[in-house]
Formats: sequence, structure tokens, C-alpha cells
Amino acid sequence: MPDFGLQSLPSVFYLAGVFIACFSSFLIVGKRKKITADYVLAAWFLVIGIHLILFILFFSGGYMKFPYFLGYEVIFPFIHGPMLYIYVLCITGKAPGKKTWLLHFVPVLIVFFMLFKLLMLSPWERLAIYQSGGKQYQLISNVIKYMMILSGVLYIALSFFAVRKYTQEISDQYSNTEKINLSWLYYLIAGLALIWVAVIIRNDILIFFIVVLFSVAAAYFGISRVGILNLPVAEGIVNEKETNEETVKYQKNSPGEDVIMAVYEKLVKKMEKEKLYKDPELNLNYTAALLEVHPNILSQAINSIENKNFYDYINRQRIEEFKRIAVLPDNEKYTILSLAFESGFNSKTSFNRNFKKYMNCSPREFLKSQSIEINME
Repeated sequence: MPDFGLQSLPSVFYLAGVFIACFSSFLIVGKRKKITADYVLAAWFLVIGIHLILFILFFSGGYMKFPYFLGYEVIFPFIHGPMLYIYVLCITGKAPGKKTWLLHFVPVLIVFFMLFKLLMLSPWERLAIYQSGGKQYQLISNVIKYMMILSGVLYIALSFFAVRKYTQEISDQYSNTEKINLSWLYYLIAGLALIWVAVIIRNDILIFFIVVLFSVAAAYFGISRVGILNLPVAEGIVNEKETNEETVKYQKNSPGEDVIMAVYEKLVKKMEKEKLYKDPELNLNYTAALLEVHPNILSQAINSIENKNFYDYINRQRIEEFKRIAVLPDNEKYTILSLAFESGFNSKTSFNRNFKKYMNCSPREFLKSQSIEINME
């Protein structure tokens, strides 16, 4: 028999959870500029809304008067993990093909067939089984429970590593990543992880509260999409399919050491002559176009010779530029931050972090050690 603890919660809270999920779905669909990820999130919110309705019916005891959907509430938890993972893949430009989409929902079909005999019974027969404790389905129930936990852990891990991999790719593509804020994706993953923890400890009220809060947070981030889509940069990663064939070609036909060295020397000359690193928005594709080489070859040249990604290579150049101009007498009237911007950095945070990374001290400490008098403000 289910725990009727949810009866202690106000009915308004029930309706608020369902309303937030469903309304958020319509808001996302109503966005002017939509991408595949938006449609995935909208569909996921509808699933969450339906699941919340079933959740309320089951744990409030309402299923006794309305038993028509009994049994179906078991299937829905297997949808959320794949939806999160597919959403993360879409938002990071790795949208899977149709076959892969279907593959992730195979567990949903497996659970459906495991419950097929139960679901084919009349609503009142199912109600009788639920009220009797469902002893004849105890084994199936235990198997599904462990499958549910495994599904949650698996897809949370897959989503986490997908975002982490994307973060690494960003560093290979861009010289400044301050505007690319991926924290909200980690928040969504953490939110779903908390829901799964609540499921494991079998705290029904906690599950409901977290699901509602998760819906609010996911709706906000899904609609505003803070950070990641505010850049015009997504051309290098988000539109990955457009260059996928070229990428595969270059991976199969790896250039020789002579080509790598020639590209690197060309890059060094370009940097010394034109100081490309002073452009805060400099990215790999643009630099490769200036050098008339494929981005993959340029990236390979930097990685193999400098043992750095594009981000680290360019920011190292910026640090050296700052050190060079900071000692010039004419620059004593300028602040540290203004010289950092002149060197190509786009924020104080980025400058300080990279300076400490390469120099093992703060900019102030470095200037003091060099007996350089400069405006510290």
C-alpha cells in the first residue's frame, strides 16, 4: 500500500507543480528562436507534468477512485534520464541520430513489456492487486526498482561527462571562455541526481518537492539559456555536423610532422607580427582561416608542439604581452586591469586566474617583485 503522506501537503502545491511543468513547456515552444534542445526540453516538461499528475493520484490515494492509470507511473522514471542526456547532447551540439534516440528508450519498452500482463487487466482488477500488496508481482517490482536506480545513475553520469567533454572542447576552440557559462547544466544534472537520491531513500514528500523545484529551475534555464547561446561562437561546436565529414577526413589522414611544424611556425610569425591574441574574441576557426589551414591541423600543431590547447596557448601569449607592456615607462599611468584588457583579456577574473596559473603569483605580487610602479587600482 502506498504512503499517503502527500495528503498533508496543500492541494494548491499539487496543482502548482503540474502547472509549472506544463506551462513551462508552452513557454519554451513559444520562444522565437528555437533549436532542437528546446523541443526536447518542452517534451520533457510535458512528461514531467503527466508524471506529477500520476504521482499525486497514487500517493494521495486518489487512484482508488480513478484507477485507470495504475501501473503506468512505474514507466515514467525511465524516461527522465534519457531526456536529460539527450537535452545535454543537443545543447552542446552533439544531437544524436534517430536510431540513437530510440536506443535510449529501449529500457522504457522493456519495463512496459515486463508490466504488460498487469497493464492489460481492467482498472479495477489492477486496483485490487495494488490493495492486496501485489505479491505476485514482487519479483518484477524488485527488478524494476534496481533497473530504475541503475538508469538514474547511468544517465546522470553520462550527462555529467558530456558537459565535461564539451567544456574541454570549448578550451580547444576559444581563447576566452568567460561568457560561456555551463554551470546551469551542472545544476540541472545535480537536481535530477537529488531526485534519484530521494527515490532511493523512498521519501515521497521530498521527491515531490524536489521535482517541483527542479521544474522551476529547468524552466528558467531552458527559457533564458544563460551564457551558452549568447555567443556568436557556437559556429565552431554547435554546428559541428556541418564540418563533420571534413573532420573525419582529416582524422583519417593525419598530417606529417613537417606539415605540423610548418603550420606552427606560420602561427608564431602571425602572432608576433599581428598580435592576434589581443582580440578578446579570438577563436580557433578564425585563426585557422587567417593561416589558411584546417582548424584540426592548427589544433594538432598547438597540442603537439606547445603541449597546450588553444585557450592556454593564447592566454599565455596575453600574459607575456602584459609583462612586456607593464614595464614600459609610458604605461605607469594606466591601471593593471586596463593593461590586461590591452593584452587581450576580457575580464579581471580571467586575467587573474591565468596570471596565477602561469606565473604562480598574482599580478600585484609580480609587479612588486619587479619593482615596477604602476597604478594598482
